[in-house]
Amino acid sequence: MEPFDKSITAVKRLAARTVWPQGVMPVIADPASGDTFWPEGFTLSGINCGIKPTRKDLMLLLCDQLASTASVFTTNLCCAAPVELSKAALSASNGKMRAVICNSGNANAATGAEGMKNAQRMAEATAAAFGVDAGEVLVASTGVIGQTLPVDKIDAAMPALKAASGTANWAEAAEAIMTTDTFPKAFAVDVKLSSGTTRIAGIAKGSGMICPNMATMLAFLGTDVSIEPALLQELLSAANMVSFNAITVDGDTSTNDMAAIMASGKGPEVLRGTEDAKLFGEALRSVMTMLAQLIIVDGEGATKFVELRVTGAKSDAEARMAAMTVANSPLVKTAIHGEDANWGRIIAAAGRSGASFIQEELSVYFDDEPILKPGLDANFSEERAKEVMQQKEFTITLSLGNGPGAATVWTCDLSHGYIEINGSYRS
Repeated sequence: MEPFDKSITAVKRLAARTVWPQGVMPVIADPASGDTFWPEGFTLSGINCGIKPTRKDLMLLLCDQLASTASVFTTNLCCAAPVELSKAALSASNGKMRAVICNSGNANAATGAEGMKNAQRMAEATAAAFGVDAGEVLVASTGVIGQTLPVDKIDAAMPALKAASGTANWAEAAEAIMTTDTFPKAFAVDVKLSSGTTRIAGIAKGSGMICPNMATMLAFLGTDVSIEPALLQELLSAANMVSFNAITVDGDTSTNDMAAIMASGKGPEVLRGTEDAKLFGEALRSVMTMLAQLIIVDGEGATKFVELRVTGAKSDAEARMAAMTVANSPLVKTAIHGEDANWGRIIAAAGRSGASFIQEELSVYFDDEPILKPGLDANFSEERAKEVMQQKEFTITLSLGNGPGAATVWTCDLSHGYIEINGSYRS
C-alpha cells in the first residue's frame, strides 16, 4: 500500500468515530485528488538534501507575508537547539513569522554551542534563499540525538528546495518530516464562519518517543484567517491539551517536540470573544486531534488503537492523571497486544496514578461490554471481551466513581515490533 493510501484509510476509519462540530467539514488529504489542500497564502516543499540516503529530509512552509504565528514546545529540559532558537525567535517577533524550515534524520539535540550555530545557520540559509529575515524563521529538527547536524547539506539544498516550492507540494512536505513513521500524516477541515469559509490544514510526524508534555512530535499547521497572535496562541494551547497532549505511545517525551500554526490573513477575520473564535478553536482542535490519533495508529510496532476514557473522577485533572497512567502502563499495553482482558492491570495503574477513589466503586468497560462492575464484580464473558479486543480499534472506559471529572486519551499496544524498531534505531 502506498504511504498516502495507508494514511487515507486511517483517516476514514478515525473520521467514522468522530463527531464534528456544526459548521466544520473534514477534508481528507489525497495527493491524487489534485486539491491544493493547503490554505491560501502559503507555499510548501519537501526534498532530499542528503541527511538521509534517499528519502525526503528537508521541508519548507512559507507564508506570502508576515503571518500571525503560535507554537508550543517540548518541556523536556534536554531540549534541542532548534527548540531554543524557535522559542526565542517567536518571542522576539511578537508572534509574527514568515517560514518554518525542518529537517529529518538528525535531531540537532545535545549538540551544545555548535548545535545552536547550526540551527541559526538553517534560519539564515532559509532567509537568504526566500528573501525573508532570519528572525522570521522557525527551525525544527527530528531524528537521532547527539549527532552533529550536517548543516552544509541543508545550505547547499536551498536552491532545490526553492525550485520545489508550490501550494500543491504539501504531500512532499509531509513526507520530508517523517522518521520512523510508516505513512505521512495530513488532515484539514473547512469551517463556516460568519464572514466566510476558512480552511485549517496540518501535517505531522510521530511514531515513537511519544508522550507529550506540551505537544508531541512535530506538527505544522496553516490557516488563512486574519487573527491576532495572542488569540491564536490561546486557541492553539487549549486545543493542544486535548489533542497532542492526550496521546502516548511509549511514555517518552521527545527533546524536539514542536507544534506551530501560521495564519496568512488572506481569509475571514476571527476576533476575540466572538462565536467565530469559539468555532475556529473547535475546528483547530478537530484537526489536531485527527493528527494526534494518526500518530497513535502509526505508533512504532502498534497493532491496536485504543481510546481510553476516564469518568467519575473528583476533577478533570485527576481523571487525566488516571488516564495517562493507565495509557502508559507497559502491563496494560502488553495485555492489549495479547488481547487479554486483564482488568486488574488497569485498576492497578489507576491506583498508583495519584487520582483518589474507592476501589469498590470502580467499573471497567471494553466498548459496551462490562468487564468490572462496582463491588469488584468481575463476572464477565471472556469470549465477548476477546471479540472486542480483537478489533484494531476499541474503547476502554474506566469509571472512578460518581465525580464530575472526565478525560479522554489515546494509546496503542506494546508489541515485539516496538522493541525491534528501537533496538536498532541508530543503525
